[in-house]
Amino acid sequence: MTKMPLGNRRYLALFFPWLPAERLARTAPRPPDAPLVFADRQRGALRIASVDPAAQAVGLAAGMPLADARARVPELIVVAHDPAADHAWLDRLALGCNRYTPLVALDAPDGLILDIAGAEHLAGGEAGLIADIERRLARLGMSVRLALGPTADAARALARYQTRPAPDEASAIRRLPVAALELEAEATVALVRAGLKTIGDLASRPMANIAARFGASAATALRRILGDAPSPLDPRIAPPPVMVERRFAEPLGSTAHAAKVLTELAGEAIEALAERGKGGRHFRATFFRSDGLARSIDIETGHATRDAGLVMRLFAERMDGLADPLDPGFGFDMIRLAVPRLDPLGATQLKLEGGAVRAAVIDELIDRMTTRLGRGRVKRLLAADTHIPEQAQLALPAIDAPPPAPWIAPEPGEPPARPFHLFDPPQPIEVIAEVPDGPPQRFRWRRAFHAVRRYEGPERIAAEWWRRRDNGGLTRDYYRVEDVQGRRFWLFRHGLYDEKPDPRWYIHGLFA
Repeated sequence: MTKMPLGNRRYLALFFPWLPAERLARTAPRPPDAPLVFADRQRGALRIASVDPAAQAVGLAAGMPLADARARVPELIVVAHDPAADHAWLDRLALGCNRYTPLVALDAPDGLILDIAGAEHLAGGEAGLIADIERRLARLGMSVRLALGPTADAARALARYQTRPAPDEASAIRRLPVAALELEAEATVALVRAGLKTIGDLASRPMANIAARFGASAATALRRILGDAPSPLDPRIAPPPVMVERRFAEPLGSTAHAAKVLTELAGEAIEALAERGKGGRHFRATFFRSDGLARSIDIETGHATRDAGLVMRLFAERMDGLADPLDPGFGFDMIRLAVPRLDPLGATQLKLEGGAVRAAVIDELIDRMTTRLGRGRVKRLLAADTHIPEQAQLALPAIDAPPPAPWIAPEPGEPPARPFHLFDPPQPIEVIAEVPDGPPQRFRWRRAFHAVRRYEGPERIAAEWWRRRDNGGLTRDYYRVEDVQGRRFWLFRHGLYDEKPDPRWYIHGLFA
């Protein structure tokens, strides 16, 4: 008898057998009776990657050479396979399924797995949840095969390989063909030839014998389907520590009304953060449409916050700057606000005359600029733990980076030790200099000659030998020089003469 897993986990698997074709049908209508296939290059030849129901009905299947398919069906419609577009559509479907549970995993390229334990009651039980999913997917023109199971692997196998009904889940799992294990083709053929055609046939044999004869992967796959081995779910998005939502009996057809509801949810989220003694760094608003699709909008802050006004201002900035405006479609029937990232909320230093310190104003400006322009477009320079000049600072997203250390100004009357303009990489120059290891007297840069009137140096910077596998590297001798026209440069010789017979010179920066 099949051993079923302990615990109360419940999984729902969704299998979309015609995902590429039905995804394409949303944007590119075609003749209803013409077979359609998706082709790409495999093993040096064009082969079918996916088919639609009409193509399958005339005997075409994935893996078939495209030339053979054209010879069999002259009126065949061929489209280039686009896995990226299919994955993006599957990801949108997964986002829509987040209305039922936050634990939604992609089963690429054509499936989803939902952990519905404790969530099915929101839709009237498992039957109500399945009916609601089927109804929303039908609106999107998506065909789906669904199956419930006590493990993720069991639900997936039932959705993809079950061909006839069974009185219960345990019997249904035992009736699955051994192809549901999804082993290598040779292993599957060997199992069938040995008379082991179903999961039940295989489960009746000692597990050690299965591993010895057909490989450890066969035994592991069998144990995962039967629930004797863990089959963990990898959610598309980790469940957030704080999440508030609002469901509507009548969908909201106005984006402005949805924004008001989001403001109310922001207040509830701030209260939840206050109870935890923390602030939010990342906020995600998800608008679920009644047709099954959803849209997420994310904002981030440079520091933890419990300011609902700030959060809503950032959401307003983000929504105003969307290239694809938020479309309610047939209306939003649920809005959710999640706070995926929490940080301890430090005390705010106040001025004696009232008001926050100026740093808070700078932080808010960075938050707004990052929200409007993108996190990779607003950066902050931070000091790095190295003495190599071009590596001494890192440009990181300003919203992630801590505030920089205070600027250390040179002594009055002293020239700056480092130029304000730095070349990365340094630019090669031709130099006439005293040897060995003497200062530069004349150099050529960008087809112009510069005679050196004054110099200061050398400032010797050794290579970071402890970070190199060969424990080597060349020494740099830096000089601050001024030419006869008063222009100041930062030059260096890369290597000493006892390290290299012909060390090269470079210009690394310009002083103001």
